[in-house]
Amino acid sequence: MQQQKTKIEGWQLNLAPRDHMRIEWSGGRFETARRGRTRGVEGRIAPDFHLIMVTLNGGAAHHAFRTDDGFRYEGRDVKGMVSFLPAGCSRELVLRDVAWEWGAIAIDPGVGSPQILGRKSFLINRDDFIYGMTAQMSGLLHRDGGLDATYCSTMALALCEYLMNRGEGGSSRGAKVKYALTRRQVRDTYDRIDAGLAEPIAISDLSLPLGISEGHFFRAFRGATGQTPLEAISSRRMERAARLLSETDLPIIEIAALCGIASPSHFARLFRSHTGHSPSRWRDKRLAGPLV
Repeated sequence: MQQQKTKIEGWQLNLAPRDHMRIEWSGGRFETARRGRTRGVEGRIAPDFHLIMVTLNGGAAHHAFRTDDGFRYEGRDVKGMVSFLPAGCSRELVLRDVAWEWGAIAIDPGVGSPQILGRKSFLINRDDFIYGMTAQMSGLLHRDGGLDATYCSTMALALCEYLMNRGEGGSSRGAKVKYALTRRQVRDTYDRIDAGLAEPIAISDLSLPLGISEGHFFRAFRGATGQTPLEAISSRRMERAARLLSETDLPIIEIAALCGIASPSHFARLFRSHTGHSPSRWRDKRLAGPLV
C-alpha cells in the first residue's frame, strides 16, 4: 500500500486542503483531508473510480455543484452528508465559508457489483452506515498511519453491496440466491491465507486463483464459512501468533511481523480482542499454567 499527503489526481481545486492522506489497495482508494476556515473554494472532481464522499466534521455555509449526469445541489453542507459520483462523471463545485473534515472511498468499477455501474449521482443528508464506515477508516488511518489491505477490500465490497441494495429500495430479490464456495475452494483459500500471513493479503489474491470476481468471492466465502475474508484472515493470524507466543521465545514485535502486522500496538489490540489477553500475558501462561 502507498500513502501520500499531496494533491491527488482527479481533484482540481483552487485551494488544496491540508492533511490530505491517501491509501491505495487493489481495487480501491481511501482518502481524507481537513480544511481550516476558508472563504471560498471552487473546482472540479473528475474521478476514474466510483467515489463516495462523506462530510465527517464541520461543513460549509453554502455548497453548490452540478454533475455531468444532470444532478444539481445548492444548500448547506453539514456533518454526515453523503454523496456519490460515478466513475467517469465529473462535478463542478463551489463552496463558501467552509471548514470541514471529509473522507472518500473510491471503488474500481471492475471490482464493484455490476448493478452499481448504472447508478447516477446522488446526495443524502445522512446515512449512518456509510458515515460510520468512512469515519472508522479515517480514524484508523490517522491513528496507525496506514490501513490493512484486506480490511480496505472488505469495506469496499460491503459498501458495494449496500449501495446495490439501497438502489433497489432494499429489495431482497437477490437474497434467495445461495452463494457458497465448494469445500475444495474453501480449503484452497485457507491454504493461500496461511501461506501469506506474513504479508498483506488482498481479496484479489484469494479470488483470482479461483477465477471469480472479488465481489462474488466475498459473498461465496461468507456463504460457505459464515465469516468475511477479513475475519478469517484475522483469526488465522491470531492463531499463528498464539502458537508462536506459546512455543517460541521470539520477541513479540517479531511475532507481529510474522503474522503480517507492522504496528505492535495494533497487534496487541487485535490479539486481546481475539483471546481476551495481551500477548505478554498469553506468553506468561506457559509458566503460570492455564489462564482463567
